[in-house]
Amino acid sequence: MTERGRVGFVRLGTSDASVATKDPPIDGAELLDDQIASALLPVRDKRGHKGAFGKVLVLAGSLDYAGAALLVCRAAGRAGAGLVTLAIPESLQPLFAAKVVEATTMALPEDDVEEVDPEPALARILDHEHDAIVIGPGLRPGLATTELVRLLLATTDDGAAPIVLDAEALRSLASLGGWWSDDHRPGVLTPHAGEFARLRAGSGNDPEADGDLVGDDPARARAARDAASTWGQVVVLKGARTVIAGPDGRVAIAPFENPALASGGTGDVLAGTIGSLLAQRLAPYDAARLGVYLHGQAGDTVRERIGDAGLLASDLPDPIAFARKRLAAIAERRVAGSRLGFGVRSAGPSTPTTPGLPIPTDDEPGSDL
Repeated sequence: MTERGRVGFVRLGTSDASVATKDPPIDGAELLDDQIASALLPVRDKRGHKGAFGKVLVLAGSLDYAGAALLVCRAAGRAGAGLVTLAIPESLQPLFAAKVVEATTMALPEDDVEEVDPEPALARILDHEHDAIVIGPGLRPGLATTELVRLLLATTDDGAAPIVLDAEALRSLASLGGWWSDDHRPGVLTPHAGEFARLRAGSGNDPEADGDLVGDDPARARAARDAASTWGQVVVLKGARTVIAGPDGRVAIAPFENPALASGGTGDVLAGTIGSLLAQRLAPYDAARLGVYLHGQAGDTVRERIGDAGLLASDLPDPIAFARKRLAAIAERRVAGSRLGFGVRSAGPSTPTTPGLPIPTDDEPGSDL
């Protein structure tokens, strides 16, 4: 028999956490799985260039929280964005320019050292070409940050890019009474339970009435759905079994329960991931669903290697790229199966699982990143 070539094997197993093990906490909620997530992946044009895969503008970081900006930028790139720009106060630009590698930097006008001048900064931001904005991680607290958040959110000209608001941007929102009643650009809010409670209090709700926003899944889902409807924005209520709620009443639940993700900076990685997917032209609700799923898969990958403790936020961006590759393979199999007339069954509680997604090494077949 004549040798025709080599055959390699690529791991396409489903991680334990990606298979639903519980029912959705409220009627009508969607429990995310591999099939749902893989169907959301943006199509990659084989002749595409870096400008075609999305341009993310990141407003993050300060002297106290320099790492937050770096995490957002790296996550945005690993999630597939073609270009990432970090916008920081001009006095900090030399520091950050020495730290970022793939991202470019843009200096924002200041009215004090390390503090942006909101209106000139807004003009600089709007003049810079971008497809999505991420604002908040590691920003310096203060009136200038709050005013910049307000101005950005209120900019609703045709083509206003969607925005991800996290960390300090959420704290700013909580102090802006009635912000949701005005026209605002579309976006995604990514609060943890404490930030969510502050936002709810700022919009006139009694946070105590929402119930246990950490351990009560039905309460979390109901509160997130109500908040998304009130605020007119997609809400990602982070935590075990993260809730994604749309302003139209849709709710999705991520299946991941990973204590290793309870460490500083992991939320910055999620914000960058969602911002990247927004820049790749996914709608806010879809970008949030896929971003949460990729982030959860990456967390499980690291957890399988090191256990329930010791995960660093900087461990996550690279596995996000491999998680995306894995979902792309599932999508390709689905397309091939449909051409042959085969249906594809969504993962469910009865689906057998294999060990979770490993990070391929250079000598493993299928490793090309």
